[in-house]
Amino acid sequence: MSTRKEIVSDYYNQYDEDGRLSRSRHGQLEYYITMNHIHRYAAKGSKILEIGAGTGRYSIPLAKEGMNVTAVELVESNLAILRENSKGLKNIISYQGDATELSRFTDDSFDVTLSLGPMYHLYDKDEVNHAIDEAIRVTKSDGVILFAFISVFAIMYSNYFYGNWATGQDENFTEDYKVKHFKEQLFTGYDVIEFESLFQNKPVDWITTTGTDGLLAPIEERPDFSISDDDFKALAEWYLAFSEKRELLGNTNHLLYICRKRSYGIRRLSVYRNT
Repeated sequence: MSTRKEIVSDYYNQYDEDGRLSRSRHGQLEYYITMNHIHRYAAKGSKILEIGAGTGRYSIPLAKEGMNVTAVELVESNLAILRENSKGLKNIISYQGDATELSRFTDDSFDVTLSLGPMYHLYDKDEVNHAIDEAIRVTKSDGVILFAFISVFAIMYSNYFYGNWATGQDENFTEDYKVKHFKEQLFTGYDVIEFESLFQNKPVDWITTTGTDGLLAPIEERPDFSISDDDFKALAEWYLAFSEKRELLGNTNHLLYICRKRSYGIRRLSVYRNT
């Protein structure tokens, strides 16, 4: 049986991850909204860790803005692109690594930690908790952490209105409509409240949960979809204004859970790990 790392690597070795956030309108919106939230907590000189950095679509622009960026990426092919595209930037360093194990970094190292991909591919409860705990551990007290995740409902809306609804339902829900998580899904989706509950006993304070790409992913598949650059700019500003509204969160493909590490977080984290 293939491991999670093998499944994820096989997928990204065949997928143009470097162009994902630029080739579609929903990718562009996701980038715009995500960067807006990053800029609320990070500025020139900030120490940034991006876990699951992909090809560097966030890490590299942040480094160019004068932030000190450390990028960790699991997939070798993605990491190679990141390193090629960041040549000449002295304030970005990169490593191959997994979100569940960040032992190369000491506690309280980073002002802002970005986990903008790993939670899509983690299905095992222990690994999910390890990834969250590690991101919290390496973040400074009062630092901010942004976790990206996917709505299970948006997975259904985006992929299973093409004569295959029952297949998608079986893949993502149990018979009594509980959300499934297993590695062969590749991308695992969450109910928003389910994802937020992962942090219930963590030493963080919730700031907000926000959508990042709205309804664009399924709508963009329509043959009559069209939006000019001017209209897209207006849409992006409009969506930013409403992206945190609770009633809209189940419709967006990608979301951010944003939290702040408590100043007494290190002690509380060690207590949590020993329970």
